[in-house]
Amino acid sequence: MKTRIEELLGKYWEAETSQNEEKELRELIREATGYEQEKALFKGLDLFKSEEPKILRIPKTKTRRLNPAWLSWAASITILIGSFWGWRVYEQKQAEQRAFEEVIQAFGLIQSNLSKAKDQLAPLNDLKYLNTTNQLFQLDQNSNQ
Repeated sequence: MKTRIEELLGKYWEAETSQNEEKELRELIREATGYEQEKALFKGLDLFKSEEPKILRIPKTKTRRLNPAWLSWAASITILIGSFWGWRVYEQKQAEQRAFEEVIQAFGLIQSNLSKAKDQLAPLNDLKYLNTTNQLFQLDQNSNQ
């Protein structure tokens, strides 16, 4: 009997036993004297098998429904804030455009006044040909060198 137990234990530890051989090994160890560690092991395995798994009940999660009244208020406020922000951006762009146009008008005014002044200085351009000092004294700029 001990040789059969030893043979079955060797196969058991090598994971080569069939279910029938495993049952035979358990019965032989239960009846035999000694083999306390193996008896404790098989007793523990029997306890694990006998214990039935508990049925776990998972509580249902509550589904949250959004309150339609609250949702409409939130949407209204979002639209209001978005409209206000969009209007502010639009007004800022319009102010920038008006400032640009005013600068262009100012440049146009400066240009027109500058051309008027240039026209008023036109008679003075004729005076540059009246270089009478050089003609009177017959100074030649090349001879001074």
